[in-house]
Amino acid sequence: MSTAAKVDATEEQARRLVEESREVTWTKPSFAKEMFLGRYRVDLIHPFPKPSPEDTARTDAYLTRLRAYCETLDGSVIEERGRIPEHFVRGLAELGCFGLKIPEEYGGQGLSQVGYNKALMLVGSVHASLGALLSAHQSIGVPEPLKLAGTPEQKQRFLPRCARGAISAFLLTEPDVGSDPARIASTATPTADGEAYELNGVKLWTTNGVVAELLVVMARVPKGDGHRGGISAFVVEADSAGITVERRNSFMGLRGLENGVTRMYNVRVPRENLIGREGDGLKIALTTLNAGRLAIPALCTAAAKWSVKIAREWSTARVQWGRPVGEHAAVGAKVSFIAATAYALEAVLDLSATMADENRNDIRIEAALAKLWASEMGCRIADELVQIRGGRGYETAASLRARGERAVGAEQLVRDLRINRIFEGSSEIMRLLVAREMADAHMAAAGALVDKNAEFKEKAKAAAGAGGFYAKWFPQLAFGPGTAPAGFADFGLLARHMRFVERMSRKQARALMYGMARWQAKLEYRQVFLGRLVDIGAELFAMSAACVRAQAERADGTAEGEAATELADVFCRQTRIRVRQLFDSLWENTDDEDMRLARNLFDGRYRSVEEGALDPSEGTGPWIAEWQMGPSTEENLLRPWLRVGALR
Repeated sequence: MSTAAKVDATEEQARRLVEESREVTWTKPSFAKEMFLGRYRVDLIHPFPKPSPEDTARTDAYLTRLRAYCETLDGSVIEERGRIPEHFVRGLAELGCFGLKIPEEYGGQGLSQVGYNKALMLVGSVHASLGALLSAHQSIGVPEPLKLAGTPEQKQRFLPRCARGAISAFLLTEPDVGSDPARIASTATPTADGEAYELNGVKLWTTNGVVAELLVVMARVPKGDGHRGGISAFVVEADSAGITVERRNSFMGLRGLENGVTRMYNVRVPRENLIGREGDGLKIALTTLNAGRLAIPALCTAAAKWSVKIAREWSTARVQWGRPVGEHAAVGAKVSFIAATAYALEAVLDLSATMADENRNDIRIEAALAKLWASEMGCRIADELVQIRGGRGYETAASLRARGERAVGAEQLVRDLRINRIFEGSSEIMRLLVAREMADAHMAAAGALVDKNAEFKEKAKAAAGAGGFYAKWFPQLAFGPGTAPAGFADFGLLARHMRFVERMSRKQARALMYGMARWQAKLEYRQVFLGRLVDIGAELFAMSAACVRAQAERADGTAEGEAATELADVFCRQTRIRVRQLFDSLWENTDDEDMRLARNLFDGRYRSVEEGALDPSEGTGPWIAEWQMGPSTEENLLRPWLRVGALR
């Protein structure tokens, strides 16, 4: 059985494809974009946006029903069996969980992004695999792409099915293609009659793919014969002839994840199943992820809230050296970090989600920053919780239960959260994505100056245009509200942190300009430098969200408002330390030495470092290329309970 041929793409081709797939216009303001330019537009997020009373009431009513059902579910069953029980999914389907964001006119719940996030937090609290099941189905599966780019006919055909429980999956990654979509090898060849496409290829890590009824498949349409060509998106019936689910993958966490390998051989897909136009596949995927990425911060926030509860209970009950362990400073500092960061996580999540619902701001950078920051901080929280719990943190919940102790799965939290730094764009890719958006204004003003392929005439023209831009922009970075002692006075105790963020936003903008002047066309290869700038922006965004939310709660004049101010204050104090360290490492680092050492290692210079240990993986499996291109020898897995037929 043949598959699509391997596709090679040059660095320039890969860059061009990604650039063409970006949203290139900014028709709405962006808080984060302005912040990266050194313009701290607090008016875009303050007062802290809130859903309407009507939307809040609808959401609360639904969450009450969902909470009651989730309280009947035992997540340990998923962990022990490595599968989600059929009746779990049936119950979620009956509650409409597979249509949380699908409009009511198509049979969905019609929840806002805020409501969707809160529902994911509840479901994910039972077991992270349930959160992944629902988020992969709705955030990147069939519903969201069709809501954004589907035709009325496509929405009418597929959205009601999805809302009833027809699970969907997103098929982009391939065995030889991760974050480089220019090398996608799967093909969608137009048929001679022009009525359909034939899909061929292999897709890897297809979350929900093992049990899905509907698939969103990214494949390359050949250009020519009246076809625009390019990477395109299709809705595909999972039981179509020629589709084989070859295996269900296993992972360190998310034990109930239905993720596998899917092979397509001459799969006929009607042309009316093309989403958008030919060649728009990546743009649709990237646009979908603008809000879809917020599912990960939701799940991280839920995990952080549980961590706060466990840390509080354990730190007050466990006694060592005559005092509760939480009274010891070494543990108290960890508890403080977990609690303060959990508050900031929810602030970032709610701010980003509400801005997405309001649709008055462009949130592509905010969503990316929220995903990046939440996934990184979630892992830190889980690690600290394990440390606080000590040996019981490292022991599994099943083992604790067997010994008669409370089954607290702290180690499971580490395993389940770890994937979030890889899901929907690894942290490294997210930093590069945000860096490109961060530099958008500079690229527009002086792009040819940092383009190694630009000719002299283009560079000269760009230099003239850039002169006008920087002559006006750069002087504005010298002073701002952050330098005034009375700046942001209405924030009370938190005003000093708002002034800090404003000053650091200008400092960050200057650092990017210095980097452009220093490295010019080579700046794109200074990925660690750009990553640090993005991390600074993520921390400043989190500080802003925490302060603005706490100020809104303080304005209510309740005890909760005072508590919020205390949490935000400590969070900002902790974050200021991280921000200063990041700024220091912009110019004092080992980046060049690290790359030199890595290249020497690749050349075999440091073989002695590898000696003295065994490699158990040698000889255990085929090479990627052989596996991808070889014939299919495994039988198609039976599609179990999650097929829609079992849910009707």
